[in-house]
Amino acid sequence: MAARGGQEGRDGRRRGLKAAGLALTGALLLGAGAAGWAYWHLNGNIKSVDINGALGDDRPARPVTVPSASPSESPVPTGALNLLVLGSDSRSGEENRELGGGDSGGARSDTAMVVHLDAGRTAATVVSIPRDTLVERPSCPLPSGGTTRAASGAMFNTAYELGGPVCAVKTVESLTGVRMDHYVEVDFAGFADLVDALGGVTVTTDVDIDDDKSHLHLDAGTHHLDGTEALGLARTRYGLAGGSDLARIELQHKLVKALLEQISATDLLADPARLYQVADALTGSLTTDTGLDSLGELTNLGRSLGHLDADDVRTLTMPVLPAPSDPNRVVADQPDAAELWESLR
Repeated sequence: MAARGGQEGRDGRRRGLKAAGLALTGALLLGAGAAGWAYWHLNGNIKSVDINGALGDDRPARPVTVPSASPSESPVPTGALNLLVLGSDSRSGEENRELGGGDSGGARSDTAMVVHLDAGRTAATVVSIPRDTLVERPSCPLPSGGTTRAASGAMFNTAYELGGPVCAVKTVESLTGVRMDHYVEVDFAGFADLVDALGGVTVTTDVDIDDDKSHLHLDAGTHHLDGTEALGLARTRYGLAGGSDLARIELQHKLVKALLEQISATDLLADPARLYQVADALTGSLTTDTGLDSLGELTNLGRSLGHLDADDVRTLTMPVLPAPSDPNRVVADQPDAAELWESLR
């Protein structure tokens, strides 16, 4: 019985790693067991933006939640939650430039995903918003004072470029009518470092990829990618048919699932050195809202996902169709897009 219990314990820990997901696992484990100095260092890595303070009440209302009947039996939050997760196409820093970030200053939101956690935290839906979507971009407050100018038919990813995380959140909320409870941003170099710390990731591609801009050249088939190659896979579009952003999003969804599987297969609990390396890469790459800007807060969120398995994570793209004004751009396909967002409120 002892041997069986030990096996069940190991299986449970692996399920927990898979369930917590890429952005939360390292924080969860380090928060529980790291020495004080390590916790202080990792906690200090995380950058944050006060999005609630900047936007105030000019945003969708929070849904009404019903408190647990037995709070003592539910020490972690279990209500539905929406997070905006952005991949920052950074143009600053030597390492980011070497990874294809360009030579100019500033950054763009190369990847945007709305992550919806169902009530009970036993299922999740990840919805990608194509960066080429034409949207009604609202006026946004700027950190330095003043506001950005509202624009009609603007590219979705210009919101972040012009107004940073606050404008990205406001634009997503304007587009979807869904309040973003939290914001998480991962930059170029941090993502590559994180994949390397995990020992790489195995992904299968259905087509050849030959993209000089993302520095990725792969034959169709299964490949074990290092951090730079995985980043190239997340960014590639010109190596795909028609340079499609929608085809790139399909690859990003494969990469998300592959990363979850890699975390599940990596026994971080048995390797403290690698565990610290993963957590250091993770926290060093993150910018969050002020509600998630500590290991304690990330740990609490991670613990709430203890019953969420990778197979319960559904990935899809916001329904779109070619823009009437420009065949190289897309617009939300209504009413399908509105019905999708309504289901996540």
